[in-house]
Amino acid sequence: MTLNPWRLRLLSQLDALGTVRAVAQAANLSASSVSQQLAVLESETRTQLIERTGRRVRLTSAGLILARRARSILDQMEAVEAELRGLNDEPSGLIRLGAFQSSVHTLAVPAIGSLGHPHLSVEIVELEPHASMPALLSGEVDVIITTTDFVELPVPGDIDVVPLGEDPIVLVTPPGQPKNDIAACKDEPWAFDIPGSYMATLATRLCRQAGFEPRVVGRFSNYMLTLKHVEAGLAVAVLPALAVDRRFDVLTRELPVTRRITAAVRRDSRAAITAVLDALHTRSQSDER
Repeated sequence: MTLNPWRLRLLSQLDALGTVRAVAQAANLSASSVSQQLAVLESETRTQLIERTGRRVRLTSAGLILARRARSILDQMEAVEAELRGLNDEPSGLIRLGAFQSSVHTLAVPAIGSLGHPHLSVEIVELEPHASMPALLSGEVDVIITTTDFVELPVPGDIDVVPLGEDPIVLVTPPGQPKNDIAACKDEPWAFDIPGSYMATLATRLCRQAGFEPRVVGRFSNYMLTLKHVEAGLAVAVLPALAVDRRFDVLTRELPVTRRITAAVRRDSRAAITAVLDALHTRSQSDER
């Protein structure tokens, strides 16, 4: 039996993402191509890996075992390839770093710019916490910058976490309209992140804890659009402090809430992974100073 690594990755992604359509989008393939490759994998293993019920599929017990072993197999293969490319233990290869929007230019870009390893390349992918952990689990990315405060998406036990710091959560209001707390904004229109995201979930929870259901008039995955909306007097918002660009004429009020910023990786001792984690940690410590 010879297992094809590419097909193993597709199976691992199906376990993490849940649908053939999602796997197809992640792999830049058609859904029919993904289904065909998974069928080939079943033939190669001579084992039923997928159960089909109408248009939906789910992994069998054997499929789950292989999908979860596949993550370890693929990580080990990448580690061996990196070692073979290495020169005198110099970190090498390609590391894919998933980072939430407000950390890209404040943390990820400066950290990667300081690496100084000529054989190491880093590809930065913008991923919010609700998307980055599934991407890490499926092997789409190797390291993520995320938060451990997303209670709706707990960190799995086989993921290692490196604390990077804390970021205050702030109430953002239009110029000339100071508000002391969220309760004072119960009659205001609100701008939210997209449904299911960390910030949309947090903002909804904070409003409900203050005793009201927010009236949402805009949803933006881009913080710049949210700030522009607030600056124009069309809404108020809750944002991480890192996301507030001082070029916008808005008021901020720090709330008694913070988000813990962390890096997370699958258990992996590659020199390249360690180099990226060290650079992120060093950058976060310099920001605190």
